[in-house]
Amino acid sequence: MKLRCIIIDDEYLARQRLVKLLAEETEVIIVAECKNGAEALEKIGLKEPDLIFLDVQMPDMNGFAVLQKLKKLPYVIFTTAYDTYALKAFEINAVDYLLKPFDEERLRIALQRMFELKRKEKASVLEAKIQQLLNTLSEEEDTYRTSFEIKKNGRVLSVRTEDIVSIRSSGNYVELFTEEKKYLFRATMNAVEGELDPFTFLRVHRSAILNKHYIQSCAYTGNSEYKVRLKTGGEVVSGRSYKEKVIAFLDQGENPV
Repeated sequence: MKLRCIIIDDEYLARQRLVKLLAEETEVIIVAECKNGAEALEKIGLKEPDLIFLDVQMPDMNGFAVLQKLKKLPYVIFTTAYDTYALKAFEINAVDYLLKPFDEERLRIALQRMFELKRKEKASVLEAKIQQLLNTLSEEEDTYRTSFEIKKNGRVLSVRTEDIVSIRSSGNYVELFTEEKKYLFRATMNAVEGELDPFTFLRVHRSAILNKHYIQSCAYTGNSEYKVRLKTGGEVVSGRSYKEKVIAFLDQGENPV
């Protein structure tokens, strides 16, 4: 984890001393040095550092005035000879407040705090991304069909998609096969395929969609075709134009040989 930092101090010797102390820190990269607030604002805008070492009292504007003019705040470690600003510094969530003259050990403590904050920040970002992914997957799952409503003799039967072994084309209808029964549903194969969860269903032919959980084995027979045997009995030969889908299914280790 590399930290890009800028040193801001109107005293040349103070800047050089900090440069020397930071030379021992392999994870810290100094991208700029500034001798006043105006210079600091320019360099922060150009370099976009992770961290700034900021003196409080400078001739043109003090450190707090610099921070007020920034649209995006980097992490801040104050370096000053005065302890009167410490409370105000921590009110703006400064990483640390180093009183001059500070030594190498005190600087390292401040940097450790900085690295810990960065780790927590990365963990927080990762957690947010994972949650976003879970939310997206949840939304996608909500869009897939979970059942088919079948009208028969004035009644409406609900057939759960998870109970469907295979779906076959039949003119303007599709046939829904469960382990016990067959149901007719008015729809095209393309329309039905688009409504089904691809993690569960695999189209192997223009007239056949299979529930992956009911596939017992899948073997190549030549001529870009595969013979798929179902756990409920029966076999389906895949269409040549569906070869890539079947290969992807096999590559995922889903084939229960």
